Amino acid sequence: MSVTQEIRTRLQAAFDPSALEVVDDSERHRGHAGYQDGGESHFNVSIRAAGFEGQSRVQRHRAVHAALGADLVGRIHALSLDIGT
Repeated sequence: MSVTQEIRTRLQAAFDPSALEVVDDSERHRGHAGYQDGGESHFNVSIRAAGFEGQSRVQRHRAVHAALGADLVGRIHALSLDIGT
């Protein structure tokens, strides 16, 4: 399974989001630190879920990182998050 699909699957299972977009933005970082051939190193994630209601920005980010798990987060060089309700 691709990293993109792993991100999507884990976030879907954890939050049942009303909207979820996972974009592999690795190619835009060619030549920069952390870039790896084949991509799957830099991601932009936009997620909307009712479960984030009442949480601070830091709490939302921590929840997403926990849902992804240390094993997956450790394989990603850059992760941009846009989290809302």
